[in-house]
Amino acid sequence: MLDSVDLAIVRELQNDARISNKNLAAKVNLAPSTCLERVRILRQRGVLRGFHADADPGALGRPLLAFITIRIRPHTREIVDPFITYTLQLPETIALSHVAGPDDFLVQVAVRDATHLKQVLLECFTSRREVTQLQTHLVFSHIYKWATDPM
Repeated sequence: MLDSVDLAIVRELQNDARISNKNLAAKVNLAPSTCLERVRILRQRGVLRGFHADADPGALGRPLLAFITIRIRPHTREIVDPFITYTLQLPETIALSHVAGPDDFLVQVAVRDATHLKQVLLECFTSRREVTQLQTHLVFSHIYKWATDPM
């Protein structure tokens, strides 16, 4: 279990992963050395999985976001594992979730435009034998809760 100090550290790092240890320690009322040790332990325990830059897909030339629900058959490890590997290597893939329910995967992609999206759907997914169904959902806006209202 995480105590209130651990939760405060996580919250502050979710708001600004580049915060200095000195400023983080001040925000959570710890000595810098103690704060550094807490962060190290949170990383070691897998609570903090990494620190990364959040790039704007539009600024990178891929302003159109979409979620694609995908159903594959047969749903076996021999099919699922290579499908995951394949999907994650696509440059358009932002995220992939293996989900329960009528669909098997939820893939978030960033593309240049509708033509690029169509190309990804046809060339990257419907051309695969294991893909039996897909549905596309365009994203009008996407707001990460942890960036505005941390845990």
